[in-house]
Amino acid sequence: MLAQLAWPMSSDDVVWSFVAELLVLLLCLKQTMIDVLAQFTPPKPNPKSPECAPPLSPDTLSILQQKTVQSALQFVVTLGICSHLLPGVGIPLGCRSEFAATVEKVVGDSMPASGTWRLLNVTQVLLSIAEHPSLESLVFTRHLGDLMASLCQLSYSSTKDQRKASPGHIATQKGLTEEEQRACQESLRKMLDQVYQPNVIKELLILQGGAKVVRARGGSARTMLKAPAWLRRVCGQFLSQALMKPHGVQAVVRGIVEGAGAGPAGGECAEAVAADWRKCDTVARILASCPQQCLCVGDYYRHVCPQVLELLHIRDALTARQFQRVATTTLLSMVREQPELAAEHLLGPLLAPLVTCLRTRGMGEESGKVDVVLLGELELTRCVEDVYKVCVVGNDPVPRLMESVQMVIPAVFNLHCFTKQGVSHLRSACLEIILWFLQKSEKQIALVMLKRLAGLLPMDFLLQPLYRFTAGSEGGVRLVAKEQESDDDEALYGKVCWEQWRAECLADVLSSLQESSIAGDFFIECLKGLASFAGENDCSPGCTGAVPDLEQQQLITVQLVAVMCERIGHSVFSNTVQMIEFIMATLKRSCTSLVHRTEEVVEAQTLSMGMGLVAAMLGGAVQLTASDFVALRPMLPLLEQLSALHPDPVVQELASDLRITIATRGAFSSETVSKAAHTTMGKKTQRVSRSTGGGRAEEAGAGTRDREVPSLGRPGNPEYRNNSTSDFQDILQAAFDPEESTRAAALRTLTRMIQQRNPDAQSNQEKVLTVFLENLNHEDSFVYLSAIQGLSVLSDVYPARILPQLLNEYQVSSQEAEKPRSVETRMKIGEVLMRSTRALGEMASHYRDQLIHVYLMGTKDVDSCVRASSLSNLGELCTWLDFALGPVIHEVTACLSAIVKTEREAEVRRAAVHVVTLLLRGLCEKALQVLADVLLELYRLLKFAVRTDVDQLVQLHAQLALEELDCVVRGILFPEEKLEKKITVLP
Repeated sequence: MLAQLAWPMSSDDVVWSFVAELLVLLLCLKQTMIDVLAQFTPPKPNPKSPECAPPLSPDTLSILQQKTVQSALQFVVTLGICSHLLPGVGIPLGCRSEFAATVEKVVGDSMPASGTWRLLNVTQVLLSIAEHPSLESLVFTRHLGDLMASLCQLSYSSTKDQRKASPGHIATQKGLTEEEQRACQESLRKMLDQVYQPNVIKELLILQGGAKVVRARGGSARTMLKAPAWLRRVCGQFLSQALMKPHGVQAVVRGIVEGAGAGPAGGECAEAVAADWRKCDTVARILASCPQQCLCVGDYYRHVCPQVLELLHIRDALTARQFQRVATTTLLSMVREQPELAAEHLLGPLLAPLVTCLRTRGMGEESGKVDVVLLGELELTRCVEDVYKVCVVGNDPVPRLMESVQMVIPAVFNLHCFTKQGVSHLRSACLEIILWFLQKSEKQIALVMLKRLAGLLPMDFLLQPLYRFTAGSEGGVRLVAKEQESDDDEALYGKVCWEQWRAECLADVLSSLQESSIAGDFFIECLKGLASFAGENDCSPGCTGAVPDLEQQQLITVQLVAVMCERIGHSVFSNTVQMIEFIMATLKRSCTSLVHRTEEVVEAQTLSMGMGLVAAMLGGAVQLTASDFVALRPMLPLLEQLSALHPDPVVQELASDLRITIATRGAFSSETVSKAAHTTMGKKTQRVSRSTGGGRAEEAGAGTRDREVPSLGRPGNPEYRNNSTSDFQDILQAAFDPEESTRAAALRTLTRMIQQRNPDAQSNQEKVLTVFLENLNHEDSFVYLSAIQGLSVLSDVYPARILPQLLNEYQVSSQEAEKPRSVETRMKIGEVLMRSTRALGEMASHYRDQLIHVYLMGTKDVDSCVRASSLSNLGELCTWLDFALGPVIHEVTACLSAIVKTEREAEVRRAAVHVVTLLLRGLCEKALQVLADVLLELYRLLKFAVRTDVDQLVQLHAQLALEELDCVVRGILFPEEKLEKKITVLP
């Protein structure tokens, strides 16, 4: 071994002699490990103990041996490499450890004449030692940066640079030959390719670092010298080369931010986490800027952009957030700096799956095959998640990004509509993307997009008609080819259902935008569209075939307005200007209808509502400003037209007075405006006196219109005590008003009075009951549903008196009653009884005999609907009776058995089997006790229904009842084990 050394062992320098001895020992260790491994023959495995681990390789070092080798390597690197590096190359010894600072004081800063030769020999020996697998990790784990600094200095520093760095000590020193420098360069490249790339990136950045003040060991501050220009240039070249390699971007990011965010947020880690975020932004800026060594920006984007997109797919919990932030910031920076290149290499691949859903030309042969998967679940899920991360999380509306996202919003909306039909984890992401685009876009662009999503405007990119979404196995969505509908009626029905569902989904999207003005603006646009449809028969000039015809547009608009009114209501308007625009759209529509003489009930009601809103605004409901009066001025011609054309004198007078009030900016207000204002705001009006020149007059009240429903105050209010009786009579009269809205409001007012135990309502229970029963016959659902609610509340508050009368009304058929009631009315009373039973809860057992008698009699009614209603009520009652069901269980079972076996109508048999399901579900574990005598009969009845009934729904209900019975029996036979600790106190 000594004969193979490239340097003499004898030297006057004690430090170098020590280093040389260590190098010899390390080389001997390497050779010994090679020889031992060559002579090693692994023993044959013992078949009697196959679970035993195989023997270790003989060249494996123990932990103690590894510590010894690490100590030797530390001496070699500290004394043989660090002391011979030029100033600014690598980390100074004084900034590392106390041992290194002590060594620096002993050795000194000056480089000996043979420093370059010694540095070369030490570096070559360490690289030779690292060729052994067992020693490689020991060398590169802790001393990679020093080896890189040594090889960079040997390969790229000239004698001139060394002379400038250490004047007075290099005059007699001989530099390396070109062959030796090339060998060092080759060793450096080989080592950089061999070592884990994030570590290489980290060490290159450290070597390239500039001057900075660091805290040295011992507490003193020390300034690190700036790296030489040649070293910064070399490190920059290596960083650029590493970045352009496969997975180079990920290596750069890992080298800088790997391990960030592992600690908990807050506390001592808060500053570290904030620093990590700043570090992520710094890396993003580095990746977004093309390095100087790259000649073409397009080539750089072509290599880097796919790797940037891959960063969005990191799943590691510790680094995913940092990687995604780097990727998002890099993407947004690239889109901002190079929009065209970013659109080609970033946004195009990012949005490609969603664009596939919109493709209309160039479909492949696979589109003709049914159920061919065009986009897999993973691909579509990853695309939606990536768009969410870039748009919503990044939250930077770059113009080029907005243009690209705008193209795929229809596909995202269709995907959102599909996910709302089931369960999918993509639903919230799709909704957030749509909301982000609508909020960040300009108002006009957002409104146009909403119209396109609603079908009121043609799409720039139509949805592919031959594709459809299907549910995936992992909660995602797939895109498959669908079969063309052969039946035109089925295709039309499916299209109508889908359009209705899209309208409801769009209303849900708008309900999430109530804090902004977009929802109100879109609602006003829809109202303006309705106004423009009035009196038109054909499409406007310039419409192409892609635009829906007039009837379809009008149908979509009416549907949207109805859904938005139901889902969002008055909250759609966020400011006074929107309310004014809404009123103007309503007035325009009414004026158009009057001109064409096509006014209907709906137009009359909307006109009454619009004018009432204007009166309320002028009457003090809203604090109007000067700008609001300016916005009201375009309403003057419309009000003048209404006062001249409307046939109703009351409307003419109100329109004329509103016009005068707006024109004078509230300086003059007539009594008619005050009445309409207080009627709209729901207050009891009184007389008002206003002076013509005195500005606003004090509100003293005004008279009400005949169809107004008065509102009552609390019982402690003096006005309530004086006028409660007259108000109650007015409410009873309003409950028979011909206008549906007034009648429903009166019924709901009576319901609230009953809930509040109003004295007038308590003393007139019979009148209130008669009012509710009469309104059950009304054809409008808003009215009879209000009556049903009122009857259920009345029977809940006064069950002893009201419930028998309801049962009497329910069981009397049309032939027996003096005042015949239709089947529909009796079924509505059945709904009231069901709600009453549910409200009574366990108290229903007190009225068991009355209820069961009526329901069992109802199962023999001549009408099948009444029989099914009686069985439904019977099932609800059995749910609450528990042990009180015992005395009548035989009658109930006999009735159900007879109906299942002899009833001809399938609906009635379904209801009978469903009663058994409700019975078992209500009793739960008590079923074996309560149903002990009839449980076998019920089981056989259910089996009979499953095997012999021709109706599939009856079979389904019977199967569900059997499953309920199975759960009950299993719960009793195999009770759930409970781990309980019992503490016994010994005497």
